[in-house]
Amino acid sequence: MNSKEAVFEYCLRLGDTSLILGHRLSEWCGHGPILEEDIAMSNLSLDLIGQARMILSYAGEAEGKGRTDDDLAYHRDAMQFRNVLLAELPNGDFAVTMTRHFFISVYNFYLYEALKKSKDKIIAAFAEKSLKEVAYHVRHSSDWMLRLGDGSEESHSRAQTAVDDLWIYTDDLFQMNEVDTFLIKEGIAADLNGIKEKWKTHVEDILKKATLTFPQINNFMRTGSREGKHTEYLDYILAEMQVLPRAYPDAKW
Repeated sequence: MNSKEAVFEYCLRLGDTSLILGHRLSEWCGHGPILEEDIAMSNLSLDLIGQARMILSYAGEAEGKGRTDDDLAYHRDAMQFRNVLLAELPNGDFAVTMTRHFFISVYNFYLYEALKKSKDKIIAAFAEKSLKEVAYHVRHSSDWMLRLGDGSEESHSRAQTAVDDLWIYTDDLFQMNEVDTFLIKEGIAADLNGIKEKWKTHVEDILKKATLTFPQINNFMRTGSREGKHTEYLDYILAEMQVLPRAYPDAKW
């Protein structure tokens, strides 16, 4: 593995997670619980898709095969995607969507905070720009965790169920492989072991304030996104997301 190959793989992780999560949030457009939140989730989605475009464009440059961000988004199969498993899971009810967004946003916040110091100038610039948006995503999702967890009996029950059901996918956020080992030595990537501790402390604090129980699940954790092993849900997302550019690959808009 050389540096460009490793950077390509690493950028796919960042870009694919933002792309797929952005697509999931866009599915709420017109279906939000209140008009203000409907608009807010659409804006969160646009933030994520903007982040995906920036870093997937750089992934294409690193690969050196002439592929654009559009090519990488619309002309890869599920096993070639590197997004975290949490991002592709169905929206479920509003509590599931917000819990998922909370888990990933806190992860992204500490990841991008570390990547601001990357020796790769493009990745560092991406992290610094995205961090401003992600900081808002953390505040927004944290506020909803508090409102749902410390709200009515019904909202508390739904929030706790969401936390418990999604928890088995959280280890996937922190899996590392030879790409991480190579790029950490180069001063490009972030060590996810340290980020995991910050993430856990932050999440536990918010859940406690929300009167929600922090899960004590250590078995049956689902991982595999680093190697392209996904849930069946990613295939359905891609089938919907990619149908037009695949049906008309030479179309000009």
